[in-house]
Amino acid sequence: MGSSSIDPLQESMEKFNQIAKAAIPFYPFLSQSSIQLLNYSENATYLITDTTTWEKYILRVGRPGYHTKIEVESELEWLRSIDQHSSIHVSLPVSGGNGEYIQVVNYENMNYHCTLFTFLEGEAPNEDNEQELISQFKMLGEITAQLHEHSMANWEQLLHVRRLTWDYETILGQTPKWGRWQDGLGITPEREKLFTRVSEKIKTRLERFGKAPTRYGLIHSDLRLANLLVERDQIKVIDFDDCGFGWYLYDLATSLSFIEHKPYVPALIESWLKGYRSVRPLSEEEEQEIPTFILMRRLQLIAWVGSRDNETTRELGSGFTEDTDVLAEKYLQDGKI
Repeated sequence: MGSSSIDPLQESMEKFNQIAKAAIPFYPFLSQSSIQLLNYSENATYLITDTTTWEKYILRVGRPGYHTKIEVESELEWLRSIDQHSSIHVSLPVSGGNGEYIQVVNYENMNYHCTLFTFLEGEAPNEDNEQELISQFKMLGEITAQLHEHSMANWEQLLHVRRLTWDYETILGQTPKWGRWQDGLGITPEREKLFTRVSEKIKTRLERFGKAPTRYGLIHSDLRLANLLVERDQIKVIDFDDCGFGWYLYDLATSLSFIEHKPYVPALIESWLKGYRSVRPLSEEEEQEIPTFILMRRLQLIAWVGSRDNETTRELGSGFTEDTDVLAEKYLQDGKI
């Protein structure tokens, strides 16, 4: 008897490919187009090319159950607001023939939210080019501060926005949106004890830090390198899928996703702070808490790697968890990384 050789990842991606094809007819101007899968993680994103004009678009097929339609509408509303009231380059939603920005595709009795976005030129920053990355982080600090300024200036309007909350409870606590870090790959009893101490320290420090409106608001929540596009001397920001309410400094932590253990991180933080402070103030007390947010994000990513099956999580494996030990020990010892 032979065992089934179907890879669940391949099977899942093939399903998303079918949904993407079913979404195209909602956009009559794309009657002649090609579809190419770009990325599959929380959602599947596709490069759509109009084969008559060679105009490019990005189609996002949302994972069912991750966001409600109202939550996606709130994301798109915020994107349009950023585009209108700031100089930040973002990808904008494109409406279909029915005038709607979100198209609903029903596949196997499940509803999938599909959104078409404008295409932005550029390449993700290169984590192996240290010097270039350091200078890019100064620019990223400026952009992040502008995003936070925009969030604070529109506080009243944003209160009705329906988005996720990224705080201790939803990241490391009782209701973790990306799963429990305790279920991550490579968690041994010793490591669980170490990370529990880290988690408890994070909780204590965040309770003391508080959620004042100058520290906590609507943020991007996933400014990792893959969600940035560099074109000459510009950085553009994409993928607001995880935007929600959280600490402003969490945006810095997300920019260091997957590279938190690299030796050049302190230089990146220094550069980011220089850029950020050129736009809005950041107190010494806030700066001291940066390692807390970095460790919180790192434990969240351990949970994500353990609960997802995609190319990134397969590549990272349990080595990502093991590389966290040094960061955890240092944070417990002196609150630094």
